Amino acid sequence: MKQRIIDEIQRCQEDFNNISIYIGENPELGHEEFIACATLTEELKKHDFQVEIGTCGLATAFTATYDSGKPGPVIGFMAEYDALPELGSACGHNLIGTMGIAAGIGLSKVLHETGGKVIVFGTPAEETKGGKVTMAEAGIFDQLDVAMMVHPLDSYMKSGSSLAMDAIQFEFFGKAAHAAASPHMGINALDAVLQTFNSINALRQHITSDARIHGIITEGGKAANIVPDYAVAQFYVRAANREYVNELVEKVKKCAEGAAFQTGATVTSSFYEFSYDDMITNNGLSNIFTEQLVELGVNEEEIYSQRDGSGSLDMGNVSQVVPSIHPYIKICNEAYACHTHEFREAAMSGQGREAMILGAKAMALTGFEILTNGELLKQIKAEFESRKVLV
Repeated sequence: MKQRIIDEIQRCQEDFNNISIYIGENPELGHEEFIACATLTEELKKHDFQVEIGTCGLATAFTATYDSGKPGPVIGFMAEYDALPELGSACGHNLIGTMGIAAGIGLSKVLHETGGKVIVFGTPAEETKGGKVTMAEAGIFDQLDVAMMVHPLDSYMKSGSSLAMDAIQFEFFGKAAHAAASPHMGINALDAVLQTFNSINALRQHITSDARIHGIITEGGKAANIVPDYAVAQFYVRAANREYVNELVEKVKKCAEGAAFQTGATVTSSFYEFSYDDMITNNGLSNIFTEQLVELGVNEEEIYSQRDGSGSLDMGNVSQVVPSIHPYIKICNEAYACHTHEFREAAMSGQGREAMILGAKAMALTGFEILTNGELLKQIKAEFESRKVLV
């Protein structure tokens, strides 16, 4: 049956290649991925998946289900397909989305023999207001036994961790005045923003090494001769776990409140993007995926363990509710960083598409192992429950 899965993905390779190229050539920002959503779901329908578009009220989210009608585990594959402003598919989401449906389609071909269910989730806007956050909060992923996705990179890398993150915005309100004729009549909202940055810079000396706080000023006044009565700053607050992010956010709020008090301004705070939780890799599931890569011909010595996570993923929110992995597949020989023009070209290359097919096969075969080995699934779930207690 494993060979049948491989053969099916191979048989459809041209279709999958064309889909990834089409999505890459028609980049769409988060929650605007109507072309990608339609393209991916049409392919799933061709293979008898039952498709719902608009999952959780997200216009470009989808849930595609293939149910054997027999008891068995429920395997979830995640598809991402949003692009970056100006850069397009510079994080390889054209490959990720196609990889997710290819894995689901391949595994579905043996499902009537193994039992169980395969669900492919279309999860929009990973780069900004992550669709997986909304879907996880709604309980969509609670039905799964395992969840997985594969991300392109310049090397093979095992699933690891990511940073939890909050995106917090401060709006400062002051009083306008002529900056030369009557500055004493004004309250400078921009000064409050600058004081906030100074306070946060001092705070950085007293946070753990995994934490990151970085921000920008999005509104700082209208003219140099007017005391700014309105100013806005936005920050990302990150750390290795959700609990510490929550603690840091309170400290950052105190920095802003103190700055407002010092300058006479008032301040309000809000979250301008969704909060991402830290990625908790299920090591048992990760080991199975690595074994499949090796069986498919990847040299085990070329598969690296991930360093501690430095970015943030909405897959982290999925990993909090179901055993999950987020490994990486090599799409280029050069050390291209994600979110660059070079990485976009790699994601559109023939090598990138070959890697996509390899990743789809490895995910599908991982799903097959879960469907056919109840003891493995017990171990995976036991690890998940023990990690939840530790976290």
